[in-house]
Amino acid sequence: MEIGRLGVWSSELRSGDPARNQEAAAELEELGYGAAWLGGNPGTRHAQRLLAATSRLVVATGILSIWDYEPETVAEQEAALAKEYPGRFVLGLGASHGALVGERYARPYSAMIDYLDRLDAAGSPPERRVLAALGPKMLAASRDRAAGAHPYLITPEHTRRAREVLGAGPLLAPEVKVVIGDADRARTLARGHLDMYLRLPNYTENLRRLGFGDDDLTGGGSDRLIDAMFAWGDVDAIGRRLAEQFDAGADHLAIQVITGRNEIPLPEWRELAPLT
Repeated sequence: MEIGRLGVWSSELRSGDPARNQEAAAELEELGYGAAWLGGNPGTRHAQRLLAATSRLVVATGILSIWDYEPETVAEQEAALAKEYPGRFVLGLGASHGALVGERYARPYSAMIDYLDRLDAAGSPPERRVLAALGPKMLAASRDRAAGAHPYLITPEHTRRAREVLGAGPLLAPEVKVVIGDADRARTLARGHLDMYLRLPNYTENLRRLGFGDDDLTGGGSDRLIDAMFAWGDVDAIGRRLAEQFDAGADHLAIQVITGRNEIPLPEWRELAPLT
């Protein structure tokens, strides 16, 4: 699989007008991005539309929630995409969050292992999937039961620790948040964006493991947290921040451009394309 070093993470590419999304995916490919990670909880049909509109772009679910899709059905759909678009679809799986799943949410690690067992039994190969992994146990599962890990809401220090768990071979493809603009703009947009995430224990527990405390995790996040998590500034400054992730062990970065607009950030993707 040729995924490249830089892709985009976008929930907008799976919602709204399918034709508009296909046009955006085709331009992403022309700009040199290697992958489109479909944010939220997309089904494989969203991936198929973008794959059909492109010729090289890798499309990944980032992530498909194990609570909402039967593994046998997913295995069948994944196999169909692999046959029609060989080497271009990545099945990103995650255990999501209790606040989003509701009363079904229980023992997420065990639930993931059971889901992977059922995928294996249905013939879905581990080398075509990655796991949303933050803690050591899920990172180890990403190493042993998948092609690698797709961590979300992380810092370069988390990437370094994740690489230590994964070892040299598996794919490490973290999502990285990006704001084009100065510190004031970046921190204002970041706090609006982070407010929901900092209410989810899976994320806050991981950030505490990285050394952040109560003062960092309230009010939309401290300057210290935002500056560690977001790549902001002009294109050159953002490129230097992304280099920190690669230096820490990332193979591929899924950049999520935060703009404050509820639309596909094509102007920003164009501006950042030289970094690919």
